[in-house]
Amino acid sequence: MSKDLRQYTRQTNRRLMIGFLGLVFLVGGGLIFFLYGRGAGITGLVCLLGALVPVLLVVLLLWLLDRVVKGGE
Repeated sequence: MSKDLRQYTRQTNRRLMIGFLGLVFLVGGGLIFFLYGRGAGITGLVCLLGALVPVLLVVLLLWLLDRVVKGGE
C-alpha cells in the first residue's frame, strides 16, 4: 500500500459507492423480483435507474466544477 492518503481515500470512497449501488440494485431489485414477480422487478429496475439519473447529473456537475476551480490539473 502506498502512503498517499488522498489516493487511498478516493479509492475507498469509490469502492463504497460501487458496493452501495450493487446492494441497492442487486438486493433491492432481487427482492422486488422474487416477492412480486417479473413485471414488478422490471418496474423497480426502471425506477431505480430513473432515480440514479439526477444523482449522476449532480455528481458530474460537482466534478466539472472541481476541475474548473482547480484549473484543470
